[in-house]
Amino acid sequence: MTPQLLFYILIAIIVFNFIFDQVLDALNAKHFNDELPEELADVYKDSEYQRSQAYKKTNYQFGIITSTFSLVLTLAFFFLDGFAYVDEMARSISDNPIIIALVFFGIILFASDILTTPFSYYSTFVIEEKFGFNKTTKATFFLDKLKGWLMGAVLGGGILALIIWFYQLTGSDFWIYAWAMVTVFSIVMNMFYSRLIVPLFNKQTPLEDGSLRHKIEAYAKNVGFQIDKIFIIDGSKRSTKANAYFSGFGKEKRITLYDTLVNDLEEEEIVAVLAHEVGHYKRKHIIYNLSLSVITTGITLWVLSLLVNNPLLSQALGVEETSFHIGLIAFGILYTPISEITGLLMSLLSRKFEYQADNFAKETYAALPLISSLKKLSSNSLSNLTPHPAYVFFHYSHPSLAQRIFNLKNKR
Repeated sequence: MTPQLLFYILIAIIVFNFIFDQVLDALNAKHFNDELPEELADVYKDSEYQRSQAYKKTNYQFGIITSTFSLVLTLAFFFLDGFAYVDEMARSISDNPIIIALVFFGIILFASDILTTPFSYYSTFVIEEKFGFNKTTKATFFLDKLKGWLMGAVLGGGILALIIWFYQLTGSDFWIYAWAMVTVFSIVMNMFYSRLIVPLFNKQTPLEDGSLRHKIEAYAKNVGFQIDKIFIIDGSKRSTKANAYFSGFGKEKRITLYDTLVNDLEEEEIVAVLAHEVGHYKRKHIIYNLSLSVITTGITLWVLSLLVNNPLLSQALGVEETSFHIGLIAFGILYTPISEITGLLMSLLSRKFEYQADNFAKETYAALPLISSLKKLSSNSLSNLTPHPAYVFFHYSHPSLAQRIFNLKNKR
């Protein structure tokens, strides 16, 4: 295989992914006006349903613009030898492979983020604002950007530096040490994400003593689930959309409720949502997901170790000098079809887990308050109630609302 042929293979993968996603988006958009299933007829009032239709269409049209811009930017970078230019800039700063890689990725990621920030700004302060979701101030928006850059530099840069260091020390065996490091990092993040990362962006306060906490504790005791850490997060500082999640395990497990969720739902509905989250823990979904993530990471790193030192990868991107960071870019694109397949399998498993968590809530608490909470949350976020089945299959980590309600009303 010649470098030129590999170059066009990389381009073909990028373009195919773009076209495939556009086809799925278009199929999904054609179903926006489908008649609502009978069980979803009460989710929206007429005026709200029209608003949800407008929201979906606006996001669809905006998505075409942003994805097309991203494609044009990417292709231009490839055809104008952007990688060679940035690599030359990085090498002019240092001879150290680790410093070169950090500067190389720093320039690309920072420039990409700067170029796409206007789209993010428009989405937040025009689209989300228009439909009543945005609560983010401009100061918070840009402060989040700065925090994200800093966190990416520290965590992402640190992990990349260690991986290249392992590569320098052990050659093709680097993947073993990198795998061990990423595994430890993943476990630590799962354990302490809410304690270490969330406070950088949001304020968390313990759920105060009262009726809601008593109901949650009574339910937890009934199903043998010890939980002392129940927190309210100030999600309303950025959006009116609601959420709840479970994180950590062992002594670090905690339940986090968005303040918007507490405001939007009745107490019985909140307990039902938490019963769903407890179901994930009881069915060991967190452990399964973490284990599968570790396995797929190990496989990916192993395949990377077989290819990253191949000069063909660097030459295909217009860089004559073989290097880990250029090889990593080419490998990432070549590996896309495999990662898409593994991602699809993970989504299939995730949807199965969601059904299991719903069933747990139905069996240990009640189906009706969970159904009503799902309807309210969908209504408040102007969710698409009639997604195309293919779009659900390839993109949804949760079953559609209609599928979840059907499952909750019937025995599977």
